[in-house]
Amino acid sequence: MRYIGWTILISFWVFFAAFLHYTLPQRDIVRIVRVFEERQDLNDWTRMFWSRPDEQSDGLINRDVQFLQTVQANGRPMVYRNEDTGWSWPPYFKFDTSNLFTEAADAVSTRAAPEWYVLTHYGWRNEFLTIFPNAISIRPVDGPEASKGIPWINIIVLTLIAAFFYAIWVRWRRFRRARIDPKLEELQDNWEAAGDAVSAKRGRIRRWLDTWKAK
Repeated sequence: MRYIGWTILISFWVFFAAFLHYTLPQRDIVRIVRVFEERQDLNDWTRMFWSRPDEQSDGLINRDVQFLQTVQANGRPMVYRNEDTGWSWPPYFKFDTSNLFTEAADAVSTRAAPEWYVLTHYGWRNEFLTIFPNAISIRPVDGPEASKGIPWINIIVLTLIAAFFYAIWVRWRRFRRARIDPKLEELQDNWEAAGDAVSAKRGRIRRWLDTWKAK
């Protein structure tokens, strides 16, 4: 049972960490090389990785999606999608897909004359599942070694989550000390008392048998 409990606990924290990593904003320094629009099929088991800006998106089999092709500062290619999140999850309340697409198109540069941008996004890139991170915003920087800025949103969210779980842990400890531990100690005392009673009874029976042996 203890191994099952540890397995459940570890699985919970792994899934929770993955959820936070997917949802919280991340920043990459990139050079935008192309922007385009392409029709994408929405598979049932990968639909969760695409935005749901309105109720009509739930019934669509495919739809046109805007993409930003970029090259990161380390030379690796990275493709982002550009979709509104609307009022759905994650709560970025992004409604300016067209504006971002225009900004990205105006920011296209070549290897000979690169222009670098900090691109804020959420989500993952997976070639096998054909999923793309969703671009949220871009801003120009001086070069590929420029600072990405302080991730204030991540710091605030993680601090609040840590405070929430710490408050639950403190209240659980208080509840355990006040309610559970006394009951466990009472059960242990009763068990030990019952064991002592059985041992005493066995001792009396053994002494009685010894009296017969003497005869």
